[in-house]
Amino acid sequence: MPSLWKPENWAERLAELEARTGDLKEVPLRRDVRSLGMLLGEVLREQAGDALFEKVEALRQAAIRRREAQAEGSLHEADQLLQKAMLDVNAMPVDTAYALSRAFAFYFELINLAETNHRKRRRLSLQLSGDKASQRGSLRGTLRAMRKAGISAEEAMQWLSKIFIVPVFTAHPTEIARRSVLTKRRRIGEFLEKLDRIPTPEEELEALEAELTAEITALWQTDEVRSSRPQVADEIKMGLDYYEVSIFETLPLLYREVAAALKAEYDLSIDLSELPLLLGFGSWIGGDRDGNPFVTTDVTREAIADARTRLLEFYDRQTQQIIDLLTTSSQQLPVSAELKERLDSYLQQLPHSVDPIFSHHFQFELYRRFMVCVHARLLATAGYEADGEDTLEAALSVLPPYTSAAEFQGDLRLIRESLAANQGLRLAQTLIDPLLLQVRTFGLHLHTLDVRQHARIHRKALEESSAWCAGNAETIPGDLSDSTREVIETMRTIAEVKAGSSPETIRQYVISGAASVEDVLNVAWLARLGGVNVPGNAETGDPGLMIVPLFETIEDLRNAPEICRTLWTMPAYKQLLASWGNEQEVMLGYSDSNKDGGMLTSTWEIFRAHRALHEVARECGVTLRLFHGRGGTVGRGGGPTHRSIYAQPVGGFEGGIRITEQGEVLNFKYSDVVLAERNLELMIAASLDALARPNARANGHQTGVLLPAWEAAFDEMSATAYAFYKASILEDPEVLEYFERGTPVSELEHAKIGSRPSRRGGRMSFESLRAIPWVFGWTQSRQLIPAWFGVGHAFETYMQQPGGLERLREMMAEFPLFIDLVRNVEMAMAKADLGIAALYASLVEDAGLRDRVFGKIKAEFERTLKAILAVTGQSELLEKNQVLARSIKVRNPYVDPMSLIQVELLRRKRAGEDTPEVNRAIAGTINGISAGLRNTG
Repeated sequence: MPSLWKPENWAERLAELEARTGDLKEVPLRRDVRSLGMLLGEVLREQAGDALFEKVEALRQAAIRRREAQAEGSLHEADQLLQKAMLDVNAMPVDTAYALSRAFAFYFELINLAETNHRKRRRLSLQLSGDKASQRGSLRGTLRAMRKAGISAEEAMQWLSKIFIVPVFTAHPTEIARRSVLTKRRRIGEFLEKLDRIPTPEEELEALEAELTAEITALWQTDEVRSSRPQVADEIKMGLDYYEVSIFETLPLLYREVAAALKAEYDLSIDLSELPLLLGFGSWIGGDRDGNPFVTTDVTREAIADARTRLLEFYDRQTQQIIDLLTTSSQQLPVSAELKERLDSYLQQLPHSVDPIFSHHFQFELYRRFMVCVHARLLATAGYEADGEDTLEAALSVLPPYTSAAEFQGDLRLIRESLAANQGLRLAQTLIDPLLLQVRTFGLHLHTLDVRQHARIHRKALEESSAWCAGNAETIPGDLSDSTREVIETMRTIAEVKAGSSPETIRQYVISGAASVEDVLNVAWLARLGGVNVPGNAETGDPGLMIVPLFETIEDLRNAPEICRTLWTMPAYKQLLASWGNEQEVMLGYSDSNKDGGMLTSTWEIFRAHRALHEVARECGVTLRLFHGRGGTVGRGGGPTHRSIYAQPVGGFEGGIRITEQGEVLNFKYSDVVLAERNLELMIAASLDALARPNARANGHQTGVLLPAWEAAFDEMSATAYAFYKASILEDPEVLEYFERGTPVSELEHAKIGSRPSRRGGRMSFESLRAIPWVFGWTQSRQLIPAWFGVGHAFETYMQQPGGLERLREMMAEFPLFIDLVRNVEMAMAKADLGIAALYASLVEDAGLRDRVFGKIKAEFERTLKAILAVTGQSELLEKNQVLARSIKVRNPYVDPMSLIQVELLRRKRAGEDTPEVNRAIAGTINGISAGLRNTG
């Protein structure tokens, strides 16, 4: 049987790739989805039998018919079809329900991979056409807009040099997939990419399809949900995997892309070594203690050691490659005197004369001899001990380890300069520049590790330890509480790390729940108590420990500017700022502010705090960098990266930014070199766009300038939405009871997603409930209220004013923040389904409570839907984003059956059938719905 991917002719396949618009460019995606579905069907029949396959098809077809009836306005028929499907599910044994949910979940795994492959395919299409400038968010497109707006090459380089973006990886428990499943996903993705090659012999297509089918079979035979909660060590490894999978390789490609864009738009010829450093990386995994008792000082040391090991192993491979390839002979070309001098200094440290050590190795190849010495120093830095006594490796083991990344860079620059001066520039650009760039980016530590703890823990620690200090006691008094002992031990560990070769490894200490000046000063006092040098020290290369307040609630966001003004004008704190180069980082919390105030108010208050903090920073002579704690879902600050960065306040961005990359977002953005490059390019391009604002100089369209009338509108709507949200959600005790019973939030623990507990302890309350389970419960139950509740009420109220609708349409056309808000709300509403949500509501035993709360949710959903359509001028959601609309339309018939199965399993469990089999099956539905909606929480 011929391969499903065999074309009629290869010219058709090439035409698909080159297609810029229309259905033709979507044909490859439809082929991948169809073919993968057929292969999965084949695997299901083989592995689980025809009966299961037929049940899958019956449920899928019923879901499709229901959706079609809904679209045609036949709501009664749609409801009947839903009830019929629910009855079918009710009659299923648990093992059948589990197998069905797995089958639907696996379909989503494959759809997601097909869509990811199509993103890469479209990027390749733009590269082939030579018109990458037309791609939304491309760096070349931004530079072209700048050039057309009259921004000179010199100005462009000045703007670019201000940019420094730090994605910060976190282990927030929203990545449902196991590490082994992630590996299999990547392999399937690689097979899909190979099946795209033009041309490919028929025999190879068939072989690739056979391998792909085998991998799908292996995936089916693999447990997709964890049998036990992951340890922090597992999360550390998973985070580090992305460096091996994509980031190490992506970095040189990305910077070459930057250089090529500058050449194409401004005719600037700039080597990688001359480009400004645009990116760094950070992590919370192993450093974030807030609410996670499993992050200990030993875990923090392990996280740092593991990161360093991964990096030095990578450097080992790269230096070995350079030794193999840099074969230039001094009989052909000279080397620089500086390199020769450094090589001689290394050789003089060896215990024996050079000739016996090197023997006939690299006799005239001085670059290779030098790189062998560099490699030996890297091995010493890694703590590697050479085997034997008479080997070259053993003889070179006396060379000292690198004590800083600057030393390593210095050696590499000597080679580069020597090659460039002696007809070897091409070799320098190919072999040395990529490694030099990586060392500039990763140093000897790979990424910074933030430490985070809650302000109330610090307050307690300060009270308990104020009578004790590190100077008069070697050991911590035994009468201190466990939390206080942990704080002091953490500070001692930070001091220990900073005394090593990479003091920049721990740069930031984040305070969750920061609400006052004292919360910042408490950490400074505790750090000194633990022996940490909080000020920076240029002589030792220690940047110090910057204390980063995280403002999370609506009240704290409103108070943040004055808190920082007080802090930044204190004489003692001004001395700290001076030691940090008069720089300060402040973190804004998207997740908790949304839970505290609702979508509209959270969005607006973060914007206002952002703007005001920058105004205060300028008054105080402080360079402010904001750290955006964005989650993966819309309800936790997620959404398109380019749009959100550009929507920052005008004048509220200096070029430096840190952004959390959480949970399933990591896999979506960094599971592949092409995806990682595109994601990082988006962030650079958006930052450049937000700094230079070429629109303001050219057409005056979407400049980001906030007109007074728009600000007044946002103020008014935010106040309306906040009052409505507080009265309807926060101050209604029935909502929390409904949430506990009418969503699967209590099952988050059984899903074993992350190491951190889902709540801060005690009975469930809005205070103890974390943002992730809050969003998780509403997302799994297809209600998604954190992403839209209150928006409809505020819009409707405002539109009742004369000219209100026209004002909102004007903002929708011109104001980036409002556009971002509306589009994110629209996307979330398109994923919601109140027909399915009503089934979850039926789990609430109290009929009166159920009807009151669900009735309130349904009324606001319908109000929001009407308002969004009115503001956007659409007749249906996502009318102007057909790619996303089609993706959701394809997914819904597969998500719906899993929701039905989840509701039935929850009903059985609450009726007393609380068995390992039921819990496992529920975890399977969580996995499938997450894959279908591409969000967990």
